[in-house]
Amino acid sequence: MVSQFFGLNIAASGLRAANAALNTTANNISNVETKGYSRQKVNQEAADALRVFAKYGCAGAGVETIAIERVRDSFYDVKYRNNEQLLGNVEQKNYYTKLVEQYLDDDGTTGFSSLFTKMEAALQSVKTAAGTTEAKTTYVSSVRSITEYFNNVYNQLQGLQSDINSEIKLCADRISSISQEVASINKQINIIEMTGTTANELRDKRDVLVDELSKMVSVETKETPVVDENNPDRVTGATRFQIWVAGGYELVDTYEYRKMICVARDEDGSVNQNDVSGLYDIKWGTASYKDGDDIKELADFSIESKLIGGELQGLLAMRDGNNNQYFNGKSTIIDPLARPVTVQVEVDAAYLKDMNKCTLPEDGTIHIGDKTYKYDSWAYDGDKTFTFTIDNSTLSSTPDTNRLVTIGYGNDYQGIPYYLEQMNEWVRQFSSAVNEIMVTGYTSDSLEGVALLTGAMDTNSVAQYSYEQLTSLSQNKGYYKLRGGNFEVNSVIVENAERFATKADVTEGESEYGNLSRLKEMFETKKIFRGATSGEYLTKVLADVALNSSNAGTLEKTYEALEVTIKNQRLSDAGVDEDEEASNLVKYQNAYTLSSKMIQTLTEIYDRLILQTGV
Repeated sequence: MVSQFFGLNIAASGLRAANAALNTTANNISNVETKGYSRQKVNQEAADALRVFAKYGCAGAGVETIAIERVRDSFYDVKYRNNEQLLGNVEQKNYYTKLVEQYLDDDGTTGFSSLFTKMEAALQSVKTAAGTTEAKTTYVSSVRSITEYFNNVYNQLQGLQSDINSEIKLCADRISSISQEVASINKQINIIEMTGTTANELRDKRDVLVDELSKMVSVETKETPVVDENNPDRVTGATRFQIWVAGGYELVDTYEYRKMICVARDEDGSVNQNDVSGLYDIKWGTASYKDGDDIKELADFSIESKLIGGELQGLLAMRDGNNNQYFNGKSTIIDPLARPVTVQVEVDAAYLKDMNKCTLPEDGTIHIGDKTYKYDSWAYDGDKTFTFTIDNSTLSSTPDTNRLVTIGYGNDYQGIPYYLEQMNEWVRQFSSAVNEIMVTGYTSDSLEGVALLTGAMDTNSVAQYSYEQLTSLSQNKGYYKLRGGNFEVNSVIVENAERFATKADVTEGESEYGNLSRLKEMFETKKIFRGATSGEYLTKVLADVALNSSNAGTLEKTYEALEVTIKNQRLSDAGVDEDEEASNLVKYQNAYTLSSKMIQTLTEIYDRLILQTGV
């Protein structure tokens, strides 16, 4: 037979359960606007029935409060994080592509098309004004406006590349910071949960960090229980929580974490002629790494991987995107006894054989097989063979033949390097076509013509490349040294506009201007850039920018819409609904009241039993 006070224990268990439910509801309501908070609920189950020696056999023993747990579906977490890494990628591409579009856009005054039209008009004015010095000076000034346009845009794009590079470091530093925070939270969670309770708020905090991480890089998580080594059937209450990023790099393993470390390339470690100095490579380091430590022991992080995802992938695409056009070939002839060592590389890609499209740095870093060297110079035979002179200080072993040779890596997005290369290609083609006409012409005084367009040898010097240096057959590099950043009008013509060659033949009269007619015809008919004439440069490049911007913008809107949908799905499960919690308040209040009423009723029974029966 059960105790006379058995009912009081049952009522007390109901009172405790209702009180826990009320407190949990209060906690839910107070966190209704808390970012990342997951709704909590009380898990209850009927207490084990008490066996009684009576006909009915067993008597219910009330209720047990098992745990207070989060209401959260990991399926929606995975969907949300996968969408976030896609959204982060296209957001960065869309933002920076729109900036490129603004730099290239023609405002009707200072844009390329406007300046080119003014230059053509100025060329006609030279004829109209009977070749006066003033008209020639005006024309030379109009050409200088175009060279300055390219100088400005080139520098703006390089500045943008530098900004993106800085943002890559911020992104890598934040990823490292999150890994450290998650490792710390894992320790706190296990300390609490090994006592048998659930660390709901800490788990919410960790999930918020993982959500933030998924916007920057692709994320995969796994949590497994830790068992007792001496008793495999016993679960300790602790868990092993792991995070992998970028398609396989383990960022966190419970209490241990890794760092993404940005290392600036050396001045002589460039991989692209147009890159700003100090671009970051990424290394994979341990938690103990500190700024200033030796980086030689750090593992490389594969920035060319297509599995990186998130903002980091988008930033790398904009900083390094070369439309998959990079130097690659096979090493052929190497003389191991020669000093310095030279490596011949045969290439197949057509763009590598066109010096107008060349982006090789004059010195930089070269990969031969699985080894990395630095080269001091390179030469081209005009066909398919490049010869690199290896820096002896980096020659730890002799390079092997029949190995893949690369400089930089292929990124199939059209980022800053792509637009700089397109700019250089136009500058080289245009300069070559113009100079070919100018040097075969004559001035109005029957002096031999000189090249109109050239480039500065150094940004800190007034020295310019001569026509012979630009066209030397011994180097087979053509106008390779000309870039948007050093594009200039020949100082000889700037200082004396009368050196501008207006006659096609020395026998022409002063007013025939045959060379100007040839120049005008070249502007209007010669296809110098992607099957278009000189003045159509902007149309071609803006078409690329506009297409990339449109694609990124469309994808961004798509992923933003999916973000809202998935977030709503997740909130429908894990979010706090004020109406539902208000209903729960009434429900648990009634439960609490009824349990209290039960205790009050039993109190009256015990009063009658003990005080009024005279027992």
